[in-house]
Amino acid sequence: MSHHPFSLVGRVALVTGASRGLGWAMAEQLAAAGAHVVLNSRDAVALTKQAKLLHDRGQKASVEAFDVTDTHAAELAVERIVKAHGRLDILVGNAGIQHRNAIEDWKGDDWDRVTDANLKACFFLAQAAAKPMKAQKFGRIIFTTSITGLLGRATIHAYVASKAGLAAITRSLAAELGESGITSNSICPGYFETEINTALLSDEAFVTRINNRTALKRWGKPAELGGAAVFLASDAAGYITGHQLVIDGGFTSTM
Repeated sequence: MSHHPFSLVGRVALVTGASRGLGWAMAEQLAAAGAHVVLNSRDAVALTKQAKLLHDRGQKASVEAFDVTDTHAAELAVERIVKAHGRLDILVGNAGIQHRNAIEDWKGDDWDRVTDANLKACFFLAQAAAKPMKAQKFGRIIFTTSITGLLGRATIHAYVASKAGLAAITRSLAAELGESGITSNSICPGYFETEINTALLSDEAFVTRINNRTALKRWGKPAELGGAAVFLASDAAGYITGHQLVIDGGFTSTM
């Protein structure tokens, strides 16, 4: 491995939900830092296109298309990665979904679909990744949470619960895996211009309200989040674990 503290040369990273949005932004930055990035989503065609973009830049990437809510498929994917590359150093559990409804309109299936993707899938993927990470005495587990898990927001109840729960799992994994050389941290985004926020971005009044509340007076660009993943994955963050790094333009720190 390189001795530069932010270099990821020689590292292998799996990024879920990597075909677009924040997942792609993190995958891009990890690859730029030297990691071999394994891109995941359910869409193999989209992933192959994104992997080609990285290859064209002289960077290392491959594709693992699977549904993160399929625990067995996730386990097999981790096994294939380790067989192909000899290791798995970094897991970025980023894939997630949203569902908006007034409380009286929520159904059990809606709740389960969101929490299965956003919370349960992340835990069991971390379980699979922890096995090779323990064997090599090194690992970086990074989850994408949300400021809605800190503050709450109407109509997205399962999303709020799943992201708050994921922050808690970040801490429980840190407590258990630290002695094996594995850190566990989460990145907590505020409002970013991504596909999952398309409905919000089309609401001019809502966009203005968020801008007025945010210290930097704007929404974040996905590229502005990727560097945090590089930092938490690198040797420079070797003594940071159990932490939730908020990247929100000052939304949660100002009144």
